[in-house]
Amino acid sequence: MIGCGCAVCRSENPKNKRTRCSAVLGLPGGNLLIDTAPDLRFQLLREGIGIVHAVAFTHEHVDHLYGLDELRLFPFQIGGPVPLYCEQQVENRIRIAFDYAFSNRAETHPGSVPKLELRQIDLNPFEALGVQIQPIRLLHGPYFRVLGFRLGKVAYCTDTNEIPEESLAMLHGLDVLVLDALRTTSHPTHFSVSEAVAIADRIKPKMTYLTHVCHELDYDKTNQELPSYIRLSYDGLRIPLT
Repeated sequence: MIGCGCAVCRSENPKNKRTRCSAVLGLPGGNLLIDTAPDLRFQLLREGIGIVHAVAFTHEHVDHLYGLDELRLFPFQIGGPVPLYCEQQVENRIRIAFDYAFSNRAETHPGSVPKLELRQIDLNPFEALGVQIQPIRLLHGPYFRVLGFRLGKVAYCTDTNEIPEESLAMLHGLDVLVLDALRTTSHPTHFSVSEAVAIADRIKPKMTYLTHVCHELDYDKTNQELPSYIRLSYDGLRIPLT
């Protein structure tokens, strides 16, 4: 955290070095990125992910969207615009925040603006890069509705402090659940650790990883206090999709 000198912020444990929340799914047709965090360039270089073939967005908050300009090189590699799967409110924000990507002005040179193809999604399953993905409705405080995503027996549910009953029903039978848990104390828009543990105990996946973790949670200390089937996630964590 900028300006903080706490033990976690000064920790030499690499699993306490946290960038903004994103994930990549390695699918038969390529790499599907979930959210374009402001740290995207660094994250892709760090993990050796050379190409992003498509993006699915959970919601439009800055920490999940404002790395979108880093997509500008990928159309050269995939032979066309990068597909962006998102709800209408996310598209609205993209068109405002990155209006230059949708201008009618002639390009000065290839790659001068990101080439993007907006594909609107809702709560119905959609196909991307050769697989079917199920959106899951999540609530992110009193004002924002966001999406989680389920692929087979893996689900990714960040930025939420409430999962409606009909969404919980769609999360049973998981091998892996990646779930929001910001800190130990309550928060108006994110699950606390104890709240996330309670949700995991209801859904009963084989393994749960807590994400969107703030600097108040030391990786080793927190894991010692968690059940064996729940662990903090960390930058660079890799999970089998099959």
